[in-house]
Amino acid sequence: MNVKSGTLPAEGVRSMFGRIAPVYDSMNRVMTAGLDRRWRREAARTVVKPGDKVLDSCCGTGDLAIAAAAAGGKVTGIDFSKPMLERARRKAPELEWVEGDALALPFADGSFDAATVGFGVRNLSELDRGLSELRRVLRPGGRLAILEITRPRGLLAPFYRLWFDVLIPAAGKVLPGGSAYTYLPASVRRFPDPEGLAHVMDEAGFGEIRWRLFAGGIVALHTGVAR
Repeated sequence: MNVKSGTLPAEGVRSMFGRIAPVYDSMNRVMTAGLDRRWRREAARTVVKPGDKVLDSCCGTGDLAIAAAAAGGKVTGIDFSKPMLERARRKAPELEWVEGDALALPFADGSFDAATVGFGVRNLSELDRGLSELRRVLRPGGRLAILEITRPRGLLAPFYRLWFDVLIPAAGKVLPGGSAYTYLPASVRRFPDPEGLAHVMDEAGFGEIRWRLFAGGIVALHTGVAR
């Protein structure tokens, strides 16, 4: 298990997110100055139409799934961290929450009209396989939105390095599951840039791929349509 390199086996990721579940929402608010909720709403609005069957993969504590439901979707959230799912269920017991693996989704081909992933694909041990699974469970023409941290270019790059490489790991030292906040910047460094993620999406069977950058390029929203 190598936290600093940003590579963890699946069981290591599951255990880590289980440990940080109690502080996960609070840390999201702090790290994004509360903007993460706005980004999740935008991701949901971009791909979810009223009445759609929607899968929120790597759903965590459920904020993006709840945003998709607010956009009119009939939402199923899936995550392999039981403590995360317990918090999601408490927030929205009316939604369907499933404990399962994003690399082997327990749904039939073409089951969903739309899918979302919020800050989750970065943690998959096999990104291409995870995106292929999302393509499999979407009907042809189904829409995908991926919200993920990325590496900014230009003026914000020095601030980003200070925030992610110094301040966030320091905060993790006094919080449950502190190793997660060392893993976070390392996982971002090894993750593809926006162009690279678009390429992986294309290889997995998505077309009409577009992306937008938020917060000066720190967060990217990718969208695509299942071919």
